[in-house]
Amino acid sequence: MSDHSERDVLRELFPGTARELFGDHEPPRVTLGLYPVADGRMALISGGQLAELEPLEQRGSKAAHCDLCHVTRSRSDVGIFRARSGERLYMYLTLCLNTEHCQRRAGTHGLEALAARVMGGGVGSPE
Repeated sequence: MSDHSERDVLRELFPGTARELFGDHEPPRVTLGLYPVADGRMALISGGQLAELEPLEQRGSKAAHCDLCHVTRSRSDVGIFRARSGERLYMYLTLCLNTEHCQRRAGTHGLEALAARVMGGGVGSPE
């Protein structure tokens, strides 16, 4: 089953026709989410921005706190990731490996806050 409706396809391929048929009253959807990609990496997508999260080797056996859903999990359920946040600057994040449940716990507000931290350069970034 497709994730796109007939309306979405018309808006993407034939924007003029879609405006005539449906009008301009529906705002465009903003993509927001955390998705697993190749080699254990994660992609954080917020609107038109993309941040690639690189997995790091796990060390230790103590529990860790997820930066997205704020739940303390065992080390086997959590991964440590590095995101580039500027020239020679990196941000380190601890995230649940089961991203679907983690995003559900965090909700849209939690995803938006994480995306703002990662893509905005983090705390104390010069903006």
